[in-house]
Amino acid sequence: MNFDSNNQGKELNPWFERDKQETAYFFQHDNSSPRPMVDYAKLNWLCNHEGLRKKLDGVSTEDAHNFFMKHYHEMFVDTSPQAGIPLTAKDLEATKPSDDNSDASSHSDCSRSHKREEGRPNDTSHDIKFHMSKLHKERKIMDPDILFANKIKELRALTKKMPYERTAEDIKQLYTHLKSFDQLSKQVSNKELRELCTAVQQDVWRDENYTVFANTGFYIILRGSVTPVTRPWLKFRGQPHLSSIPSILTTPAGDSPEPSVANIELSVGDCFGTLERVDGPEPNSRILCVEIKSVPCEFLKIHSNDFKRITEHIIEHEISEKIELIQSCRAYKMWPRQSLQRLAELLEWTKFPANTVLVSEGFLCPFIVFIKNGECHVLREVRVNMMLPNGDKKWKRKQVVVGQMKASESFGEVSVLKSEPITSSVVTATQVEVGIITLEKLQELDETTTSLLLQSNESLYKTMTEDQIHDEYISQEEKRQWNQFKQGVLEDSIFAKGIRPGRGKWAK
Repeated sequence: MNFDSNNQGKELNPWFERDKQETAYFFQHDNSSPRPMVDYAKLNWLCNHEGLRKKLDGVSTEDAHNFFMKHYHEMFVDTSPQAGIPLTAKDLEATKPSDDNSDASSHSDCSRSHKREEGRPNDTSHDIKFHMSKLHKERKIMDPDILFANKIKELRALTKKMPYERTAEDIKQLYTHLKSFDQLSKQVSNKELRELCTAVQQDVWRDENYTVFANTGFYIILRGSVTPVTRPWLKFRGQPHLSSIPSILTTPAGDSPEPSVANIELSVGDCFGTLERVDGPEPNSRILCVEIKSVPCEFLKIHSNDFKRITEHIIEHEISEKIELIQSCRAYKMWPRQSLQRLAELLEWTKFPANTVLVSEGFLCPFIVFIKNGECHVLREVRVNMMLPNGDKKWKRKQVVVGQMKASESFGEVSVLKSEPITSSVVTATQVEVGIITLEKLQELDETTTSLLLQSNESLYKTMTEDQIHDEYISQEEKRQWNQFKQGVLEDSIFAKGIRPGRGKWAK
């Protein structure tokens, strides 16, 4: 560090007695070299050091001054080009700055950036992999033929694995791809399709003119082509049994507009077979069968036995879940298992958003409700004498919340079975998931279960008198008015000093 010639020979005062307008040291600026850049995060870290002179503290400590003079050069970043190895994609990921705004993290970020700039002047990478990966991320394939070919390619790779070798990610990809095949996804629910992805297999045929009997499984062609032997070659779920149809259909006449079976060819992406097993009139029945046209042929196969096992498991699980919900309600705890199962078979899951009126007071309840999740409010009407703004009084009917209904509670049994208007209104306070039994479903119940329903339940809040409802209304109105009064006093006190929440310096 050089001193100015005018200050040489003069006695310098101690640093803490020196006038802040005087400069004791002068730097020789070299215009030929580039001026260093200031790292403001590093500068902020230095200025916030404990003991430095501030607005409220006019004197700095000697230790703080020595610390600042020792580290002040670190706030300058050298921008001169230096030799170094170009950054790779891995290095760029490792040197990504943090979003933390704290002083400590700013200090560490500054240190990392300073070291990075010393060794590597910029973030330019010469690794072709890094630039190609960015290019591929920005490109999106929109051609449907290419997308379909990629989907079939992935399905072939996934189905080559044995079911026990597939990971959760493999099953997720299988589910996504199979969802796009309408002939399959329209027959099964999302839950069933997700479970079927754990049981699908690949079936490979390498010889021509072989017959594939598809009455025991559902097939999707992934490679090659086939020709159907009979019509129809695809049976949807729930369709009538096909055993009465002739095994081989006659080819229509030449003047018929309907194409013959021999002229039809099924290629990649087409489906044939059935999810539900079809037993023919004889062991070698040609119902739902095709012949190999081109080899090798690869099929994605869902065996009908796997489909039956999965659907039965799902139904048993849903029935158990419904029985558990019904039995958790207080009125059904002592019910026999057989009656609970009959009731569970009629239960249907549904959801309602918040502020939905499930049933209104004085009307027939359309269904029996078992609450699984969420909360509902029970309201009753009361006749009150209200003061109008002009000073007149008038009788009006108001609704008052008399109770709440949460999970493991039910209502509507008496109103549905006896065809009586319900005594209270029920409104959802939050989104609720419930199980409902409609009036049409209840017609399928036997007399024993119907009698149990009537004996175990009573009308909703039927025991509340008019005076009790009126007292509850007065209590809630007093609480509401008291809260409004407190809020008004608080706002008057705040606004009296010119404070406006949400405006000016009180906006945050």
